[in-house]
Amino acid sequence: MRIISKGTIERYGAKHNLALEPLRAWHALVKRQEWEKPADVRVSFPSASFVGKDRIIFNIKGNSYRLVTRVVYKNPKKKHGVVYVVKAMTHAEYDKIDVTTLRYEG
Repeated sequence: MRIISKGTIERYGAKHNLALEPLRAWHALVKRQEWEKPADVRVSFPSASFVGKDRIIFNIKGNSYRLVTRVVYKNPKKKHGVVYVVKAMTHAEYDKIDVTTLRYEG
């Protein structure tokens, strides 16, 4: 999968040191994937939460952090799928928002 943007992960990790290595591990694993459907995500991330038609929430560092993403799956017309990193946050921050209203800001 193509991941946009690693910079979001690095910036969040710089502020939340305990999240940095788990976020980097998530990135390393996801970039080797080629997801074509939600079931493919479940193979690598059984605890991922699917919200709406294209949002996937990943638990990071034992669910201490949440990573909100927007996923465009690979299909015959696309060489790669794309994962947009929308927002990283603590679980407590996540509980206070509606993730369906968050937008990828690049």
